[in-house]
Amino acid sequence: MMTTGDAPDWTGLPVTVAGLGVSGVPAARVLHGLGARVTVVDGGDGPRQRAQADELRALGVEVVLGDGESLPQGARLVVTSPGWPPHSPLFLAAAEAGVPVWGDVELAWRLRRPHPATGEPAPWLAVTGTNGKTTTVQMLASILTAAGLRTAAVGNVGVSVLDAVLAEEPYDVLAVELSSYQLHWSSSLRPHSAVVLNIAADHLDWHGSMEAYAADKGRIYEGNQVACVYNTADPATEALVREADVAEGCRAIGFTLGPPAVSQFGVVDGLLVDRAFVTDRHKNARPSPATTLVRASPRLRPGGPPPRHTATELASVEDVQPSAPHNIADALAAAALARAYGVEPRAVRDGLRAFRPDAHRIATVVETGGVTYVDDSKATNPHAAAASLAAYPSVVWIAGGLAKGADMDALVAGAAKVLHGVVLMGADRALIREALARHAPEVPVIELQDGQTGAPAMDAAVRAAAGLARPGDTVLLAPACASMDMFTNYGERGDLFAAAARALAEAG
Repeated sequence: MMTTGDAPDWTGLPVTVAGLGVSGVPAARVLHGLGARVTVVDGGDGPRQRAQADELRALGVEVVLGDGESLPQGARLVVTSPGWPPHSPLFLAAAEAGVPVWGDVELAWRLRRPHPATGEPAPWLAVTGTNGKTTTVQMLASILTAAGLRTAAVGNVGVSVLDAVLAEEPYDVLAVELSSYQLHWSSSLRPHSAVVLNIAADHLDWHGSMEAYAADKGRIYEGNQVACVYNTADPATEALVREADVAEGCRAIGFTLGPPAVSQFGVVDGLLVDRAFVTDRHKNARPSPATTLVRASPRLRPGGPPPRHTATELASVEDVQPSAPHNIADALAAAALARAYGVEPRAVRDGLRAFRPDAHRIATVVETGGVTYVDDSKATNPHAAAASLAAYPSVVWIAGGLAKGADMDALVAGAAKVLHGVVLMGADRALIREALARHAPEVPVIELQDGQTGAPAMDAAVRAAAGLARPGDTVLLAPACASMDMFTNYGERGDLFAAAARALAEAG
């Protein structure tokens, strides 16, 4: 019986791939190419699954549609797509049969190839957290690129991690976004350095409890070689560092939106600074806004030896766009991972300047009549919405959708002082309405009724928000909920918001 510690001979090995989709299809192709005897199982039997099945069958891969629960006879390994929960009958059957289950990330880690220049596989700089993963990993990739390294943002974003580790032209280093799902099924992953950006309740139906969710996030620190980066504003992330079994000499590196202590990254006088990877860091006193900086640009470097109380300037707050607090925190986390890898300060600055976030992430759409319309449709849980609301002094908030069991009280209580008005929509809007009644009863609320979906619903929401807004306000789509009750996905929700806001501006 194969165990999770084996490096299998793939030739003829019976492997079951759970799920057709973004990661399942590439895994099946790779395993078939290695000589494994692959069977893909999927509970669906729709047009998409049939088309994917036909492509794989043409290669010689067996595909079973309409049954994602039965373990194929003789299976020696299961490779799963990230979304399949651990209590799925397929995995229970695998456990009973003593068959190991790997995720696509675990498979990719085991298939890494040596870089011809070093003889070692490309190191992984890994990122997880409830919110901010994609922005941080893309910032990191931009910084690494600015340093002249061949890299890519991979994993839960961008390039498939399997494609990256098997690329004909090898990468120097990889910026890897990892979800809690992917980490759950990873046992041998050992990153060069990693960060947990934050921990807040999410996906608890999948993990079973907050403790299990946090524990899966914490897997990213196991075996770290150089740095475990954590958020000083979120003690849960530091606790995960303390619990991790890391390589000897691996350091805990914090990041903060205030002045950094020793072994931290932070902000001083509008500058992002590094007080972790500097000379004589343990001799430096705790910095204040008056801390002297060792600047990244040679022309700005002061003459003579650096002063005793030093921090290295990396970039300015204005180099991060948009300069919302949570984006600055993400930039500091990305900078910490890059500096742990040895990247020079100038590349941090250049990489952050070159970076632009993906759509639907706190993106300014239009300004009209003194009111700014901002699309943060990606804020699909209360933690993400709270970060977005904290970026603006006066907000008309468009919120609601599928709450996924989340509690809204802390979100509303924390945002009450900036709310000028609220427009509610979606299946679970009552949760936010009730929290507003408890924590912000004076804030005017307009509630869309059931039955409206898609463009008509978003048009109505934007018109209602415009009626509440005054010059200086921000109309902010940060729903704190998933979108599938009214829209195809958060992307469609954001696109419709942007279209409605632009139409409003054009109408004058």
